[in-house]
Amino acid sequence: MIGWRAAWTIARRDLSARFRGLRLLLVCLFLGVGALAAIGTLTGAIGKELSSRGRTILGGDVEVAVWQRAASPAELAAFAKAGKVSGGYRMQAMARAGDLAAPIELKAIDQAWPLVGELTLQDGRKAGAPPPGEVWIGQGAADRLGVSPGATIEIGTLPLKVGGIIAEEPDRLGEGFTLGPVVIARADVPAQAGLTAPGAMYRAKYRIALPPGQNPDKVVGVLKKQFPSAGFEARTRDRAAPGAERFVTRMGDFLILVGLAALVIAGIGIGGGVSSYLEARRGAVATLKVLGATSGDITRIYLLQIGAAAVVGSLAGLAAGVLVTPLLARALGELLPVAAGLTFDPWALIRAAAFGLLVALVFAAPPLLAARRFPAMALFRARVAPLASNWRDAVLPVGLGLAGIVGLSLIGSRQPLMVLGFLGGSAALLLLLGALGWAIRATASRLPRPKRPLLRIALSNLHRPGAQTGALVTALGFGLAAFVLLAAIQTSLDANIQARVPQRAPDYFVLDVPRDRAGEFTRTVQQQAPGAKVRMVPALRGAILAYGPPAAMVRVSSLKEIPENAWPLRGERGLTYSEDLPEGNAVTAGKWWPNDYAGEPLVSIDERLAEALNLKLGDQLTIGLLGVERTARIASFRRIDWDSLGFNYVLVFSPNAISDAPHNLAAMVDLPKTPSPTGRGELLRTLVKAFPSSSVIEVGGVLTQARDLLRQVSLAVLAAASVAVLAGIAVLLGAIAAARASRIYDNVILRVLGASRRQLLFLQLAEYALLATVLAGVALALGAGTAWLVVVKLFEFEWLPDWPTVLATLGLGLALVIGFALAASLPLLRAKPAQALREL
Repeated sequence: MIGWRAAWTIARRDLSARFRGLRLLLVCLFLGVGALAAIGTLTGAIGKELSSRGRTILGGDVEVAVWQRAASPAELAAFAKAGKVSGGYRMQAMARAGDLAAPIELKAIDQAWPLVGELTLQDGRKAGAPPPGEVWIGQGAADRLGVSPGATIEIGTLPLKVGGIIAEEPDRLGEGFTLGPVVIARADVPAQAGLTAPGAMYRAKYRIALPPGQNPDKVVGVLKKQFPSAGFEARTRDRAAPGAERFVTRMGDFLILVGLAALVIAGIGIGGGVSSYLEARRGAVATLKVLGATSGDITRIYLLQIGAAAVVGSLAGLAAGVLVTPLLARALGELLPVAAGLTFDPWALIRAAAFGLLVALVFAAPPLLAARRFPAMALFRARVAPLASNWRDAVLPVGLGLAGIVGLSLIGSRQPLMVLGFLGGSAALLLLLGALGWAIRATASRLPRPKRPLLRIALSNLHRPGAQTGALVTALGFGLAAFVLLAAIQTSLDANIQARVPQRAPDYFVLDVPRDRAGEFTRTVQQQAPGAKVRMVPALRGAILAYGPPAAMVRVSSLKEIPENAWPLRGERGLTYSEDLPEGNAVTAGKWWPNDYAGEPLVSIDERLAEALNLKLGDQLTIGLLGVERTARIASFRRIDWDSLGFNYVLVFSPNAISDAPHNLAAMVDLPKTPSPTGRGELLRTLVKAFPSSSVIEVGGVLTQARDLLRQVSLAVLAAASVAVLAGIAVLLGAIAAARASRIYDNVILRVLGASRRQLLFLQLAEYALLATVLAGVALALGAGTAWLVVVKLFEFEWLPDWPTVLATLGLGLALVIGFALAASLPLLRAKPAQALREL
């Protein structure tokens, strides 16, 4: 056996500098490795930002929040015992400047803020709490109010000077979603502006900086145990932005699956590309064997060639993945914390390269080992006497490669069962398509022979010796399924955006309408907008503390994990009470209480929550309201029309259960269908002036913001899924090119026998049209099933595909297949029989 150096010398001389014949392998590895490199680098960078900046994002090591009240002296003492404390308030408010008004998030802070990080103003100053009588405002508030530093704005009933425009707020991400730009004021401003009166809707937040070595989770556990009825919403630096972390986890899992899918599809192309390449080198392999080369020599020479191409394709993919990460970071910069510029994650790059090389091993090993096994004479006669396949030779390398892929996929995976399911499903699909290819060949061999010669030859091409039917079925199946996958995901996400962000919604939501001025509020709206509809409900906040049968109630604090679909158990939620069944609700079990009910406190619960918690009629529910526990018996379950964007409360109590607690009203205003812009503006100014402690929210802007956010997520998902489509297209091209190489001999013989170019072209079209038609149904089921898993199981959206669009996209894929087949047939039509016969 020759040495590796001599083998490399032969391999290098035979290997084109442009990798002619191995370009499909290069493209497939470039796409798959590049996708995984970009995905791993981006998710790793976001994870590191969340981890390293956890204290800054949260504003401390621990945050404790309560609704509609400040912390009690005992609670404050417990906070101070744990570490340094910074407290303040968060609330929705209205800011005015002359005739302009805008909803804002008022962030009231004390002198200790920020405990971590720095607030930077646009003029370059580093600041903490603003001086007395001043506020720092966000750029959005400055734009909407038309003000600049030095101007005066009013919040509630209090005039305040704009001391500066915020450039960077250290804990902005930790504050979460808001309904307006931020305005930062001193801690005493809300009380001076009349925004913290009893019943007002606000939240008190307390950040704690712990001494070195303290465990934040233990501190939170001690505080909740010490004050079990306080209704604390607590976060730690390790989960400073849980919403962002959940999004990153879900998106990261999806993107990894997309990358693996692209590699699996690319692997099919790799196998086809290597087979085609070795088929083109069949004569050279036979010549080397005649000259004395052993099977081991052949393996070394072509393993080096294929390995060199795989390394180059993988390195190019890694470089592309690193270079594209800043673009992805810029696109997601408003949604997630990710540093600008190039980011290197060694583990992500090593993992992506390893995936690529392992997939190349799995799919390239069978044709490579087949080339080394046969004697020279058999290789010379392979065109007329196809070589028999022997899968046993490839068991060891393919098995090792598969084991490596599985192990690498499970390392660091947050959802190993999902990854194993995906890999198992991919293997099953490959086997299914392989079986389908065998079935098509077997069926074609048993069908009656058509009378028309061209159709008879086209049918024979599906089952003749050396037919590429199996490879074509696998490639076309995955390639067409990728088109269906992309269309089904896109149309489902678009439909969910339309469904989850309602088209029918009120024009205004108004918070903190004083109960004793409810009539005045309605009259004010009617005077400014005759025909407007006003609906008001009591608005309170509370946390579910316990639920279940009276003798065996489950404390929420004792749960290690919140049950699926039981999101109302996370923190405090909106509460209300009503004598009548709320509009848009329907009782599905139990009975609604009568008017003037004065018996045992009752509550009606959303049927989805009841199902998630396995609640029964007659069970009890305990809530924490303003630091006091209240218990009510479950009287009914309700179906809620969440699409209405009206007053939809998971918990609705009988009036005697919670009406004695301090609270205000929330109002919903529906204007006439064609209100003038002037009328809208005048109504907003009048409400802000007449009810300065209330917050008026224009729903249109909120809906636009929500739609834009969901469209950004949808665009990211589609951009990622398009990688699989590109890999599918590459595989289609490679499969057709490989099939074209095997057709040269057949077409030359037919040309010698008198076949015209038009007949040969019809022959190609008939064969591919037959295969594509058979595979269209398989691709539809395969792509739609995968899209359902992504949309429903991974992102927990509804399955709402637009089937006409999906079918049209599948039709486009079929047209591309026919187009590629036509393009691939042109060189065959130009081939000269004499020259081709000499080269066979």
